[in-house]
Amino acid sequence: MASWVIGIDLGATKIRLGLVSPEDVVVAVRQIPTNAHEGPDAVVGRMAAAAADLTNSVPAGVRLAGVGVCSPGPVDHSTGMLLDPPNLQGLHNTPLRDLLAARLGLPVVIEHDAKAAALGDYYFGAGKGSREMYFVVVGTGVGAALIIDGQLFRGAHNSAGEIGHTTLDPHGDLCPCGSRGCVETHLSGPWLAHRYQRLLEAAGKPESAVTGGMVTERAAAGDPLALQVMADAGEALGTAVATMAMLTDVDLYVVGGSVAKAGDLLLGPARAAVPRHSHASVGARVRIVPTALFDDGPILGCAWLARR
Repeated sequence: MASWVIGIDLGATKIRLGLVSPEDVVVAVRQIPTNAHEGPDAVVGRMAAAAADLTNSVPAGVRLAGVGVCSPGPVDHSTGMLLDPPNLQGLHNTPLRDLLAARLGLPVVIEHDAKAAALGDYYFGAGKGSREMYFVVVGTGVGAALIIDGQLFRGAHNSAGEIGHTTLDPHGDLCPCGSRGCVETHLSGPWLAHRYQRLLEAAGKPESAVTGGMVTERAAAGDPLALQVMADAGEALGTAVATMAMLTDVDLYVVGGSVAKAGDLLLGPARAAVPRHSHASVGARVRIVPTALFDDGPILGCAWLARR
């Protein structure tokens, strides 16, 4: 199974591509903007050009074995289709696998981003050696994936684990998916910024051009409004984890994605919330830990899939 492959993490705002060696090391990386609004041809063209550029780092005489791509869901991994990801409006109903394979002349496999990142951490990171693991990715959106005995649990229609679009508050904010009060509206990077802006406006200090990263940085510096936003986000994450623990009886929850880089600003309140929203016997077993791989997790998971 040892071979050179490329893993591609297709996100709502950026695409990160990594060349992975037979030793499961990301040896070269390229990053390009997504710009999903430009449509499939433009996006696939940029992905193919960046992937071709990465091949310059492959040892002489060695041919790539394949490419793995992950994307926000919903995704049909069996047909290689992007279905209707809320954060990739310009790429709905795109046959991404076939389009990219035609451009590169290589086998391509498509997977949900949370599932790919989960595989990365399960085999190479924080979940290594565990029997079961739930992975939650928190970035522009919120997704999740469940692994049992080394296998992804997909559900009947490959949408198992979409905790980001379950409801915390039926009267809450309107989510891009069309529902209200989703976990994503409490936790994702854009929503951290939105909630922080609301608090600034209420305090008579309105500010534009706020990002989720800025909220995290200000919380780390002691900004009380930013700390409140992060505490509320952690509470939402802990509530979601408690629900998953009650439903699945899984103990290990690995949190990845850009927002997870906040560390204990997010995970501390989440850990505190779990016992309040689950049976004591369940909550006492739950562990919430950060990914050991961060940006490399989805790429390594895609590489694992590409080799198979």
